[in-house]
Amino acid sequence: MPQARKFKRERFVEDCQAAHGDGGMAAVQEVLAAAVSDHRAVLDGLGEPTSAGFDVLLHSPALTIFAAHWTPQMNLLPHNHEMAALIGIYTGREDNILWRDEPEGLRAHSAACLFEGDVVALPVDAIHSVSNPLQRFTGGIHIYDGDFFATERSQWNPETLAREPSDGDTIRAMFARENERRAGQCGGPA
Repeated sequence: MPQARKFKRERFVEDCQAAHGDGGMAAVQEVLAAAVSDHRAVLDGLGEPTSAGFDVLLHSPALTIFAAHWTPQMNLLPHNHEMAALIGIYTGREDNILWRDEPEGLRAHSAACLFEGDVVALPVDAIHSVSNPLQRFTGGIHIYDGDFFATERSQWNPETLAREPSDGDTIRAMFARENERRAGQCGGPA
């Protein structure tokens, strides 16, 4: 009987770094796709998400890798990354609206629903908003072609679609509010 493959975070990071050095983000996408093709192994290796936030696997000037966790029915406003990005879902679902920043303002132009095992590549100029439509947590591995946490980015107000600055503090506050919302729904800590 074949033994199930195990996901080891250190090995995954090493494989991503080697692939990035050899073939850039296209090669890293192959490593990510292979990992989340066995999404149950990734879930076993990283653990079940229990709160909104990031589990950082690697933070370097060349590459940032983290597991992002969305609470049930969490929504992230339109935002950019200012670098190429990969997303691979290992539990739950992530719905993306892709936007264009046009002279007359931000306009939605397409959508993508990511299910367990799916991987998507976002180009440097991508703007997207994210929703978890499920009544359970979503977890995805996010890989960025650079230092995600040190890069100045933008977000767009969800009501007015006005462009606003975004940084690590802004994102951490958004996740904290989401965890408070979740705790209020559950009658205690998330």
